Amino acid sequence: MNNRLRELREDADLSQTKLAKIIGMSQTGYSKYETGENDIPTQILIKLSKYYNTSIDYLLCQTNVKKPYR
Repeated sequence: MNNRLRELREDADLSQTKLAKIIGMSQTGYSKYETGENDIPTQILIKLSKYYNTSIDYLLCQTNVKKPYR
């Protein structure tokens, strides 16, 4: 999952600092999600899913289908 978060962020041409600000947290806190040091709370998964317009399953590497379920 950590690589997927980094890839999505880099594909969106965002720094950790900018993305962290978008989802309302510190860069340090977000960085720990990308490195796998901390688990991602459900509320943050929802924010990331909405921002990237993808499913939480995709963020969690449970599917390779990038678009959200409809």
